[in-house]
Amino acid sequence: MNTQVATDQVLVKNFVEGDSSSFATLLNKYKDRVFTYIVMIVKNEDLANDIFQDTFIKVMTSLRKKKYEERGSLISWIIRISHNLIIDHYRKEKRLPTVSNEDSEYDLFNDAVFSDKNIEEIIVKNQIESDIRKLLDTLPFEQKQVVLLRLFGDLSFKEISELTNVSINTALGRMRYALINLRKVIEEKNICLDV
Repeated sequence: MNTQVATDQVLVKNFVEGDSSSFATLLNKYKDRVFTYIVMIVKNEDLANDIFQDTFIKVMTSLRKKKYEERGSLISWIIRISHNLIIDHYRKEKRLPTVSNEDSEYDLFNDAVFSDKNIEEIIVKNQIESDIRKLLDTLPFEQKQVVLLRLFGDLSFKEISELTNVSINTALGRMRYALINLRKVIEEKNICLDV
């Protein structure tokens, strides 16, 4: 059995049995991946924070009510909850998630790896981040969704297919076409994503 899955199972079991620190451990373990996924979809940090909080409240409630079934990885279940909350939000708003990039202040590359960079490296990093956001925005929603789930949610294609209610082949096809479309845009606009 995968060590990470076993560890998650122990943490879930301990939380259900009353150990609240186990939930804090799970939250700390997955918060960055979940928040990154949410903010990349909604492109609004305030909305992303709201959905993020709702996600972990729902995770906590579901775990307490023993609604979590260990059929896959815990992170894919949490991402699925956040994904459904995003869809619910936009259904309530009766509009598609079309918020401009300028509305998002989130630093995708906010990581300790970048903490010792000089100002030139920070400017280059910010430009690359901006280019990546613009590139992802050129994709149709279904392709963009698969890219975000795969690269930022770290989900398998099987998990993506289950989450988006499509076959694995459709998920793979969307990723393939997304990469083809991204390459075309990079070539057409002569974009360089190297540091």
